[in-house]
Amino acid sequence: MKSAYTCFCTDVIHEGHLNIINEAKKYGRVIVGALSDRALIRYNKFPTVSQEDRVKLYRSLEGVEDVVIQDDMLYDDVIALIQPDYIIHGDNWQTGPEKTIRDHVEKLVKNYSGQLIDVPYTYNETVRKIDLQLREKLAMPEYRRKRLRSLLAMTPIVKALEAHSGLTGLIVEKTVVERDGRLDQFDAMWISSLCDSTAKGKPDIELVDMTSRFRTIDDITEVTTKPIIFDGDTGGLTEHFVYTVRSLEKMGVSAVIIEDKKGLKKNSLFGTEVEQTQATIEEMSAKIAAGKKAQLTDDFMIIARIESLILEKGTEDALTRAFAFTQAGADGIMIHSRKKDPAEILEFCDRFREKDTKTPLVVVPTSFNEITEEELAAHGVNIVIYANHLTRSAFPAMQKTAEDILKYHRAKEADERLMPIGDIITLIEEL
Repeated sequence: MKSAYTCFCTDVIHEGHLNIINEAKKYGRVIVGALSDRALIRYNKFPTVSQEDRVKLYRSLEGVEDVVIQDDMLYDDVIALIQPDYIIHGDNWQTGPEKTIRDHVEKLVKNYSGQLIDVPYTYNETVRKIDLQLREKLAMPEYRRKRLRSLLAMTPIVKALEAHSGLTGLIVEKTVVERDGRLDQFDAMWISSLCDSTAKGKPDIELVDMTSRFRTIDDITEVTTKPIIFDGDTGGLTEHFVYTVRSLEKMGVSAVIIEDKKGLKKNSLFGTEVEQTQATIEEMSAKIAAGKKAQLTDDFMIIARIESLILEKGTEDALTRAFAFTQAGADGIMIHSRKKDPAEILEFCDRFREKDTKTPLVVVPTSFNEITEEELAAHGVNIVIYANHLTRSAFPAMQKTAEDILKYHRAKEADERLMPIGDIITLIEEL
């Protein structure tokens, strides 16, 4: 008997999935693939139930004869394993980023005379409501908060891009590209104090208070599901930091990064050009320990940012601090540099990894921007943060538009460069 294969990546079965199974039954014995947790996360479909429970759910469906784990979103593993006569999928993958997957699968099945069957995707109010409920569930704090730790356990490197508003959050959430035959996207969002301050037209000196910064988080969490890493600057007074930790936890933020500086905060990119005071190891360690004691879940992460290289105190000082901060309870170490050559960053990472193979390492390659994520991962880096790139790309475009309107006394010249408002609106889902 011939076999018909379909892959599910859902936590809830609705009539669209049942329709796929009924169509598959027309072609042979039905085998359902359960996309693994690892593949789901790369596919931006974070699970809300375990892989084992998804397998049980699919196996319980009438007409399903077998369930297998699919660990590759491109189907290579299951096609090599079972070579199904037919692969059944909704026709929604005929366009958009998922077309890359369809094209790849079509080539694979042709190698052994298999056939691809596109079934009309089920669109109705019930299905739309279930999909919306799933998305809202993913956005809930208890699910979002633990997502960064899940990513660190399952991916070679986590890519985070700055977001400073609901719209920029949607850009991070929904931007997908085809790369080397696979889909690629950002894994997390970085809420930067620099970009938050800049968006409000204020200097980056911790002038924007936490209440205002929490409103930015609210704007972003309301419309997105990806994990959030929060720029906590110095963390403020230890007595205040413990409240910040509790607040961020409740909001579903995955991690806060605090830097080992004190006094009036100045942006690190100024380096030694402005007066900056580094906190002592004891002061920073006490703040980390207090934050860890205050948190209520194991999901939340406190990451210590070390400014020794910025302040030209050398790798030895940076390493001494890194090991002290992990001893104090830090869940990760961020090492920063403003040099264009990443040599000192790589030296730090290599030497840190000689003694500590588990603690996540974070880098922000703003200055040393020629190095690739793969090269950083080879030196033990786990998280790469693109810290201010949406802000920096938007500003010159907006300034040029304003200048052209003033120059020509009309909008035509500027309009030729602008995205149609309709394309922007498509990012925003209506209830």
